[in-house]
Amino acid sequence: MSLDVISVEAAIAITERSRSTWWRRIAKSEITRVADDARGRAMLLWSEVVPQICVPMEPIDLAVVLHADAGDAAAQNDIGQFFSIAGKHKIAFYWLQQAAQQDHPDAMQWLGRCYISGDGVPKNDNLGIMWIAKAAAHDHVIAQTQIKGLRGGKFVAQTNSV
Repeated sequence: MSLDVISVEAAIAITERSRSTWWRRIAKSEITRVADDARGRAMLLWSEVVPQICVPMEPIDLAVVLHADAGDAAAQNDIGQFFSIAGKHKIAFYWLQQAAQQDHPDAMQWLGRCYISGDGVPKNDNLGIMWIAKAAAHDHVIAQTQIKGLRGGKFVAQTNSV
């Protein structure tokens, strides 16, 4: 896995710039497109994307972004939480959804919370409860507490602390 490139999709997410903006910049040779990765994703030079990230990031966080883009569910969860705490809920949702789809329990719980709160996605209690129930089924303690509270008639939208 090369950690000096990032997918166009991830660049769109972390910079809050549109797909058309990125492709226009690629067409004008303002951004370097490198060979597609093994999954067929268009890739960009990481060093050219970093200055355009929408929030300040420490070097360790930047490294997590690259691992997340490479498909590491734990890194996707971590960077999703990072962006959620930074108030960038659409970006957080992007990463949390990827991790949750890989059965990462913590990401499932956070994704459920996003749906219930309407953070980064239209509010949808049914999808929120579904993701939290999946997290609970994967032994996520907070999600299990939330489901127990729901059965008792009170749902507590707890969050994890990072």
